Amino acid sequence: MTIIKKFSRHALALLVGTTLAVQVFAHAGEDHGAAPQLPVAPVPAPVAAVNAQGQATFNEPALRLPDGSVFVPKSAQRQLRLRTQVARKGEFPRTVELNGRIVADPNAGGRVQTVQSGRIEAGPKGLAVLGQWVRKGQILAWLQPAATALERGTQQSALAELAAQESILERRLARLQQLEGSVPQKDIEQAEIELAAFKKRKIAVGGSLGREALVAPVSGVVSAANVAVGQVVDAQAVLFEVIDPQRLAVEALAYDPLLLDGLSKASAPISGGVLDLVFVGLGRTLKEQAMPVLFRVEPPKNGALPAVAVGQTLKVLAQTKASLAGVAIPAAAVVRNAANESVVWVHESAERFVSRKVKAAALDGHSVAVTDGLNGGERVVVQGAAAMAQIR
Repeated sequence: MTIIKKFSRHALALLVGTTLAVQVFAHAGEDHGAAPQLPVAPVPAPVAAVNAQGQATFNEPALRLPDGSVFVPKSAQRQLRLRTQVARKGEFPRTVELNGRIVADPNAGGRVQTVQSGRIEAGPKGLAVLGQWVRKGQILAWLQPAATALERGTQQSALAELAAQESILERRLARLQQLEGSVPQKDIEQAEIELAAFKKRKIAVGGSLGREALVAPVSGVVSAANVAVGQVVDAQAVLFEVIDPQRLAVEALAYDPLLLDGLSKASAPISGGVLDLVFVGLGRTLKEQAMPVLFRVEPPKNGALPAVAVGQTLKVLAQTKASLAGVAIPAAAVVRNAANESVVWVHESAERFVSRKVKAAALDGHSVAVTDGLNGGERVVVQGAAAMAQIR
């Protein structure tokens, strides 16, 4: 009986151990359903990268399709900052392209030249320097006239003689005024006139011995300064140039005056913006075998003019009364493809873009007229078009 009880206890212990081992091995591979799940890391948003060739790639890729169109996901469109605009068809003024350069407005600019040779001396506030704002009549520098010792001695001798004669006339006038009533009035008046004339002669001779003030002809900015203290300059030398940077003009050359019929306004694209021009007049004297055309730079309504310099060359797009049929789009929408052909990118669907070869003529500094390749009404990429060609 005792042996049976011991065997029962050992059997029970063996059964419990076997059950626990089965549970342990089963835990490693079983799915318990209600067990808590670990948090899942968020998927990162597509990020653009630029390779060594300057091409943009995306985690959510933009692809060039076999038919030549480009598939650009919305995320890539935002990263490329693509903007589109509906092309409009119509009749627009025909433009002619002229070569021009920036010149100062004749009524808002001037030069400081000398009529005699001499030595430069600093003005009351020192010499005027480049970029300095000056007022009309402000002294920019002094010119000490150049004269030999003999010339200076002759002038001083003449000045001393005039001073002596002036003293004699002053005393004679004083005596006549004391005898007023007993001498004719005409003698007193004659003495006064002679004294005034000698004073003017004395001032004139004395001024030739003094310094000449070099003053600003207009209010504006010093655009050229060709002097230094102690410098000896010749007569008619250009020492300073002063311009008003907000009042400029453009002088263009027209080799075919017949193209300028009905000329009204123009524009000139430059780095940093576009200059709006107003037609002023057409010269009737040939310059470099062409007719000079003068335009006035129209100041913008908001802000200042872009930074330009007198003498800077530019391309002038002048509008005439002739008309041109086409589809108007911004100039930035026309780009070059790998074959160096002019193309525009048309937004065909939400994420699909197609390039079209076009022929375009400039309308002004902001827009062009497409004469072949667009029918009007298409949605064209006007910002980021250059980046579309980099997608492979």
